[in-house]
Amino acid sequence: MDYINTENGILLKNTKDFEPEHVFECGQCFRWNRMPDGSYRGVAGGRAFCVKKVNGDILFQGINEQDFNGYWAGYFDLGRDYGTIKKALSKDPVMERAVDYGSGIRILKQDPWETLVSFIISANNRIPRIMLTIEKLCQSFGERKEQNGEAYFDFPPPRRLAALDEQDIRACGCGFRAKYILQAARIVSEGRVDPHSLENMDTEYARSVLLCFPGIGPKVADCIMLFSMAKLDAFPVDVWVKRVMEHYYLKRETPLAQIRRFAVQKFGPLAGVAQQYLFYYARGTMGRITGRG
Repeated sequence: MDYINTENGILLKNTKDFEPEHVFECGQCFRWNRMPDGSYRGVAGGRAFCVKKVNGDILFQGINEQDFNGYWAGYFDLGRDYGTIKKALSKDPVMERAVDYGSGIRILKQDPWETLVSFIISANNRIPRIMLTIEKLCQSFGERKEQNGEAYFDFPPPRRLAALDEQDIRACGCGFRAKYILQAARIVSEGRVDPHSLENMDTEYARSVLLCFPGIGPKVADCIMLFSMAKLDAFPVDVWVKRVMEHYYLKRETPLAQIRRFAVQKFGPLAGVAQQYLFYYARGTMGRITGRG
């Protein structure tokens, strides 16, 4: 994508494949908030950031070219041609409608540790509560930073959470998931598993490692791989994806594992991107979302 370095930040041109609302409201991230002016503010990679649509372009507010190329271009997956992806997926008539509905979706490349904990919290939970819980966790145990006079908090590293008691984590609103977060933090801080290293493994192996974490099932494992490791062949199946797949493709009640296998066979290496279009489409056309299921 083309961009211009301006006094207000980096202005991204040719943004038909980047719509902030689609990116931040498709259930893949939990630390981005819509502001009254329509911009989105969030924290990622230890940085506070604002994304705003301006006359059809996207303004990455308050950053320089070094920040853009060093971190944010990768975070927003700007090196990938989503136009080509959409063209390939749109050969399927259902996907054509889903792609049109969520045409500005991009798959974020988030921090694997933060994503792991975030999707443990997401299990059987509603998105507003997930966001509130993660923010409390960050405010309670993350490093406090300031930018332009405003405070924000990093996501707490494994060693910080590993040193806590379960009740400390539960007090942030994690409920029964607190024990899983604590166990995950101890597994990672003790060096038994490095979530970052899984990016270099094939999808099936990475999934098998993630499934060894207490509190992580197939859907959560696939979410972690898709939203932090660029494993675009991962296909998380939640209540909305199950509903849309059964309605449009399978025509019957189908086990989750079978839905995932069908989708991977049908969409191949683009299964994860297809999942995001289908999830966003199902949420908007088949009822009001309450969580990722």
